[in-house]
Amino acid sequence: MPLLQINHLSLDFDRGGRSLRAVDDVSLHVDAGETLCLVGESGCGKSVTALSIARLVPAPPAKYTGGEILLNGRDVLQMSQRELQAIRGGVVSYVFQDPTASLNPVFRVGHQIMESLRLHRPERANAAEVVRLLKLVGIPAPESRALDYPHQMSGGMQQRVMIAMALASEPKLLIADEPTTALDVTIQAQILELLLDLKRRLGMAILLITHNLGIVGDMADRVAVMYAGQVVEEAPALELLRRPRHPYTKALMNSVPKLRGNLPRLPAIAGNVPSLGDFPSGCRFAPRCPVARPECAASAPALLEIEPGRRVRCPYTTPL
Repeated sequence: MPLLQINHLSLDFDRGGRSLRAVDDVSLHVDAGETLCLVGESGCGKSVTALSIARLVPAPPAKYTGGEILLNGRDVLQMSQRELQAIRGGVVSYVFQDPTASLNPVFRVGHQIMESLRLHRPERANAAEVVRLLKLVGIPAPESRALDYPHQMSGGMQQRVMIAMALASEPKLLIADEPTTALDVTIQAQILELLLDLKRRLGMAILLITHNLGIVGDMADRVAVMYAGQVVEEAPALELLRRPRHPYTKALMNSVPKLRGNLPRLPAIAGNVPSLGDFPSGCRFAPRCPVARPECAASAPALLEIEPGRRVRCPYTTPL
């Protein structure tokens, strides 16, 4: 049984009495010790899907209209508030993209890690455990840095503190939502390497949300590509990078800069991700697709398994 199994999840937002579908019939799974990368442009539904795993999307205005989210075989959508408090942090923890906005500026970082320990592992809520966690995420001189306020740390150090807070509860699943977006390239590489090292050492699973296909090959076991609230392709990471099958996946890969040879102008994907409530009929990518056919606008394609472990939402799949 997978650690996380999302089956046909749909989520709507209410806006002025109008119901807008943000997540549409999404099915995903993450096995214990596995890394799944969820990829797509901003606004495609990645973060809303991830927040739904622990029911962190406020309802209302959100409404879960279908499907189930199974954590260790139990449906999160059927849990009471008391049960949700136990799985938030205890089973699944989050690391968000802007540590400056996530850390409380008026408390020392050691105090904030201690708060997580008191909630989920009160028997280990002591200064020695705070120091151990800071050391685990590679913060030098952890005894003294535990006394720092967030503003006394760099962005990279703040993100390491956020990861330490997430690990304080010893979660089985770590959800990292664009954890390197606010950091420079060198620090990005360090944070991603840290996540890989922690995964190996602690045996936890990771759901990594990103719009950057350049990091997928180094981080992921499997990849799911989202567009306009739907999964459009899912495959083992190396197989997807070698042979992308959906036109949207191919377009994302073509937009990744190459570091060798002549450097022509990067091709851009025409248009924008459609807004909620303005999804086109038929295939949602058809208005931007360079190989769309007239029939693409007539009927919505299903997400079909074309090979073992590989699903594509396009009837005209060909390798890149």
